[in-house]
Amino acid sequence: MNKPVLVDRFSRKVDYLRISVTDRCDFRCVYCMPEKMQFLPRQRVLTLEEIYEIARAFVELGVRKIRLTGGEPLVRNGIVDLCRRLSRLPGLDELCMTSNGSQLEKLAPSLFDAGVSRLNISLDTLQVDRFRELTRTGDLHKVLSGIEAAVAAGFKRTKLNCVVMKGRNDDEVVSLVRFATARGLDISFIEEMPLGSIQEHSRVETFCSSDEVRKLVAEAFNLLPITDTTNGPSRYWRAVQAPDTRIGFISPHSHNFCGTCNRVRLTVEGRLLLCLGNEHSADLKATLRANPGRSDVLKGKIIESMGLKPWAHNFQHTDDVQVIRFMNMTGG
Repeated sequence: MNKPVLVDRFSRKVDYLRISVTDRCDFRCVYCMPEKMQFLPRQRVLTLEEIYEIARAFVELGVRKIRLTGGEPLVRNGIVDLCRRLSRLPGLDELCMTSNGSQLEKLAPSLFDAGVSRLNISLDTLQVDRFRELTRTGDLHKVLSGIEAAVAAGFKRTKLNCVVMKGRNDDEVVSLVRFATARGLDISFIEEMPLGSIQEHSRVETFCSSDEVRKLVAEAFNLLPITDTTNGPSRYWRAVQAPDTRIGFISPHSHNFCGTCNRVRLTVEGRLLLCLGNEHSADLKATLRANPGRSDVLKGKIIESMGLKPWAHNFQHTDDVQVIRFMNMTGG
């Protein structure tokens, strides 16, 4: 096995790559993008072959986990074939995907057969009208059917992701945990991040910290901290009443995890983002297209870019736009 060589200037080992395979999505979630989102022209987006070449270079440099995201990754034509190729990369331990669940009813079996290891599925509410309000275009029934299809296909440790917002869905925290425990699913609650300009709500007014969410969960469940990890940012707890479910909290504001960050992100345009909350980046698409067939040049650019990785983001509780790009551009 290759020795990992991606180490930043703070001696943090980078072994986890998140890839946005498309900026397009069939939802318009209120915390993610505006209702009338302007998507990139296709010529500015990495081809599937370019995504594969970049991913292969990262794995050869020691990356052991890749997560495919979007936008919604399952609206990208050819995504299942890309998954099949990526899952076969020598040295890759885990190929995961984050999805809104809308396409899983038809694609979950194919993804499982293609070698996808685990799924994260976004689910912010169990109420039909509220789901439509938060996603603007989504159908809750399709997502719930997609979750059932993922379980039936054989996926293990499927995790629900919920962005909690005061006055919008914080009253459903316990219901969402009960939904997860009844199906043997994991669940993570995420603090909303200040990415992109939104008009739907004030992020200051709706901000709900992980500590507040955990208190809500603790009103119904006896929680015990555990040391389980998925090599990502969630800090997990287990409920005594439902020990098979891991309850996670992702806290970029209140308990940031920058000191142990092991992740970088490839945008759909081919920019390598060294931090979700900063604009430090390297243009891998330009390097790849200027040096066809030269994986050594590409890997050299990746190694060099580790010097750009900052110590921490600087998310603040404010309605001012701190990072202009929207989440659908960055791979989460």
